[in-house]
Amino acid sequence: MLSEQTIQIIKSTVPVLEVHGVAITKRFYQRLFTAHPELLNLFNHANQKQGRQQTALANAVYAAALHIDRLEMILPAVKQIAHKHRSLGVKPEQYPIVGEHLLAAIKEVLGDAATDEILGAWAEAYGVIASAFIGIESDMYTNSALQPGGWSDFRAFVIARKDRESDVITSFYLTPQDQGPIAAFEAGQYVSIRVQIPGDEHTHIRQYSLSHTSGQPFYRISVKREDTNPAVPAGKVSVYLHNGIQEGDVVWLSAPAGDFTLDSTDTRPVTLLSGGVGLTPMVSMLHALVTTQPDRKVTFIHATQNGEHHALRAEVEQLAKEHPQVTVAWCYAQPTSDDRGAQAFHKEGYLDLPWIQSLVPTTDGSFYFCGPLPFMKTVNQSLIAWGVPEANRHYEFFGPAGALS
Repeated sequence: MLSEQTIQIIKSTVPVLEVHGVAITKRFYQRLFTAHPELLNLFNHANQKQGRQQTALANAVYAAALHIDRLEMILPAVKQIAHKHRSLGVKPEQYPIVGEHLLAAIKEVLGDAATDEILGAWAEAYGVIASAFIGIESDMYTNSALQPGGWSDFRAFVIARKDRESDVITSFYLTPQDQGPIAAFEAGQYVSIRVQIPGDEHTHIRQYSLSHTSGQPFYRISVKREDTNPAVPAGKVSVYLHNGIQEGDVVWLSAPAGDFTLDSTDTRPVTLLSGGVGLTPMVSMLHALVTTQPDRKVTFIHATQNGEHHALRAEVEQLAKEHPQVTVAWCYAQPTSDDRGAQAFHKEGYLDLPWIQSLVPTTDGSFYFCGPLPFMKTVNQSLIAWGVPEANRHYEFFGPAGALS
């Protein structure tokens, strides 16, 4: 427990963190990766270059300071991050390293304003928060290892099959090299994949949503090749998976993780909205819904550039054909002439609230959505404008968490 004096000191730094938080986290990562370059490959390089990782950490530190007297308020965020840490293989001995460089970054950025009293309070607070993470993650490692077909760290998997789903998305079917059973998972969860890229000193780890249903003898991930937008840094691992990894090659996987999952106790209508490669957890959810809740009404809405970018379309349409409670709708931003000729989409342009309302008859249901940040902001703001309460809006960020306001 933190003393009242420590709590008050931490809360007094909230306005400072609001202004200087990102500068502190930028300096933190610079220090951390200079001293421990082996840790860099736990992180997505593109997110680092775009500043998304730094902003997400700054937001987390700010939230911790704001709620330092009621840390239970940030418990959902702690559990979400702990899932990612367990999936990445983060260990207790790494927390003191992070604490050392975070406190040093605070001192460097704030200068004389970071008094010994403030640094002491933050050191104490960091110790409490780190202990919470270590405890939660320890339980996660144990539960992961003890579940049927489970394991605690990384396990060798073979690329059993590699399917090109669209111009930019490829599916990888992964089976365990030891041919043993594999852990079940909840629709919406992800795995971490660890690869050794030729010429790179350290391994790389990335997280990808599982895009099929649990209970199969394989895991499937469907990966977008992130090198088509010159304004965005290329994704080193995604490009390697597309161009360098072949059927029969071996990669290393964590057991499934993540808390973006279906509420199986809810029987109300459910709407699944996705943009681009954000459809991967939604397809998994659709498989689960038609299998475990065959009477539940499902509306599956997907937005993408055009038919050449539209992955897993035939699979989703086949599920809808077999299960009449499922309705599907496609929104193409820039349909091709072939798309127009085949009448392959239901809306041209971008997803908006009137179109969602034309497809979904009621706000009394659950809404799950995933995709690029602009897409998610549009969906979230549309649902808020429609009066969908927060408890019925569920979403997942690909990469570091951001703001949808």
